[in-house]
Amino acid sequence: MDKSRWCRVLFVLVAVLMVVTPNISGAEDLSIPGLVLPQAPVIDGVLDDEVWAAAATVEGFVQFEPQFGVASPFRTVIRVGMTGDALYVAVSSFDPDPGKLSAAVTSRDGDLEADDSVTVLLDTHHDGRTAYFFSTNVLGVQTDGKVADNGRVVDKKWDASWSCASKRSPQGWTTEFEIPFSMLRFSGGDEVTWGINFIRRIPRRFETSVWSGPGESEWRVSSFGTLTDLSIHPAEFKRISFIPYALVVAESHEGFESKFGADLRFRITNDLSADLTVNPDFALVEADVEEINLSRFELFVPEKRPFFLEGIEMYDQRIRQFYSRRIGDITGGGKIIGKLLGFEMAAIAARADLEIEEGDTLSIIDADYSVLRLQRGIFGSSTIGFLAANRDSRGENAGSIGIDTNLFFTEKLGMTAQLMRAHGPENDGALGWFLRPAFDSSTTHFHIRYTDLDVGLSENVNAIGFLKDDDRQEWDTNFTHTVWFDESVLEKIKGDFNYNRYTSQEGVLRAEETDAEVKFVFSSRWEIEFEYVDEFRLEEVEFDNSIASVQAGYDNRAGRAIFVGYGTGKNFGSDLNLAFVELQYRLSKAWDLSYELTWLELDPDPEFESTWIHVFRTNYYFTNDLFLRLFVQTNSVISKENVQLLGVWRFLPPFGSLQIAYQKGTSEIGAPSDQGDTVFTKLSWVF
Repeated sequence: MDKSRWCRVLFVLVAVLMVVTPNISGAEDLSIPGLVLPQAPVIDGVLDDEVWAAAATVEGFVQFEPQFGVASPFRTVIRVGMTGDALYVAVSSFDPDPGKLSAAVTSRDGDLEADDSVTVLLDTHHDGRTAYFFSTNVLGVQTDGKVADNGRVVDKKWDASWSCASKRSPQGWTTEFEIPFSMLRFSGGDEVTWGINFIRRIPRRFETSVWSGPGESEWRVSSFGTLTDLSIHPAEFKRISFIPYALVVAESHEGFESKFGADLRFRITNDLSADLTVNPDFALVEADVEEINLSRFELFVPEKRPFFLEGIEMYDQRIRQFYSRRIGDITGGGKIIGKLLGFEMAAIAARADLEIEEGDTLSIIDADYSVLRLQRGIFGSSTIGFLAANRDSRGENAGSIGIDTNLFFTEKLGMTAQLMRAHGPENDGALGWFLRPAFDSSTTHFHIRYTDLDVGLSENVNAIGFLKDDDRQEWDTNFTHTVWFDESVLEKIKGDFNYNRYTSQEGVLRAEETDAEVKFVFSSRWEIEFEYVDEFRLEEVEFDNSIASVQAGYDNRAGRAIFVGYGTGKNFGSDLNLAFVELQYRLSKAWDLSYELTWLELDPDPEFESTWIHVFRTNYYFTNDLFLRLFVQTNSVISKENVQLLGVWRFLPPFGSLQIAYQKGTSEIGAPSDQGDTVFTKLSWVF
């Protein structure tokens, strides 16, 4: 049977599974009753409100690491209650030495994994695969996001309006959460059951503990307990939000410009919502951070524009069929996200500017982009999915259609796989696919992956997707293992070995790479890491690339850290030297700053890539919704000097806001900028 025949058969089998397979959730042992509180508590971090006496109380956290499955030596008590509008959670985090609590992160959506922190996770569809999470630290900083694919995807780009507060005490610290039901998608009604879990992190012990589980990841949704007997009636929630904005821009030597636009957010059902946007503005989105690219492939740049962020976790694939950064400035668009007829669904349609070459000139034309993503649970916490993506410019269509699956055979054994077909004016029908069986535990990862990419596949996929290369028959394997130590000079040792090899479709060896690294983390909070990469690449000639590097640093886990690194080797025929310095410093509870320096030297340097990159950030938070941010970066090789100073007051969070900003030198990553001194004022309102 030829390749195209196999593909058609597999497409049919997957389609049948998506339609007929029942959605089965895993079983849970731990349960919390959804008790109704007489009234909403005051969210101030102090658990002296009498209404908490009516809440359900649980405790008994178990370590995910360092001692998997062993009870945490630090007591954690959870209280859970609800009103008709919101879920309330109170956490008492006992600590024998509160003076050693770590609290470094002050910015919203910061990484709280190195802080003393607690997280509430809600599987609002009780499907054992997807969840929302809400985290905070001792300072009351908010981080939220979504979990997909039973913990394999954790995305912090989703933002919602919710409240929390934390307070230190002689016994440790306490936290209160208020999570409005209107911020969530869920199945409403009486006697509803959700999945629920809690995570506590104690960084000075390198401890991550959970209430229910532990699974092979602290994010494993199938290991959640249950929140039962909920009574939620979403008909009372606001269905439509209208968010207009006005923007005034003044640039030196360019004069004034005004711009208007609007978003319409409509809650079709409690599980499904639609967003429409006209003339959205992304001028105040933080600039992309300059990076060193030692490969000859395109860099993947994360999405930051608000219109694309909600639901972006559903598009996370190895062969990335949809890459939102391909879509330029939008004139109008819409999207649908939620659950429909048993399918998780995300769809986007947008019209945007497309820059094309016409002879020796660049022209901007309109292009229409459309994406449809469907996923369905199968066999418990496994999923199977479908994705179609297309760009239509001047009647010429290009993109791809494909299927993928994320299978869990046991708690430790699983497999991911994907098959896709590209379409376009040239190389129409090119195929790409991969299989990746894997073993995952709390301390060990091992996988073997085979990928097959036809010649010319990327030409059409990259009209709306992201594929670095094609013409590959590729083998890849990785083994990672962590060893924890108890009451030792060492906290842990982590080793990582990866081997990758690929040939062309005609069997010619194109690349072979071995990457080995080992990291030592000491109980004194110092760490050191060694890495060696050896690579063969066939380009215009054969290249033997290699780099040996070492990095070391200290993190006091209270907002002050320094890391330095140096590497040397060969890169595409040039001698390579690479060094970096990273500094983090928290000046107060509300004020933090960071600085990064990267230096690259190539000899010879025929493409003029040697450079110095400086990146400086600082944030000052008056409240979670009133803050100042300063971002400064330079890249010497392109003479780039980028400055962004932003003041934000979110008076109707998260969408109603007043923003005032100063910018200079903003441009795409790796590109110089001619933007002069520019001042922005933007007002967004919510009706």
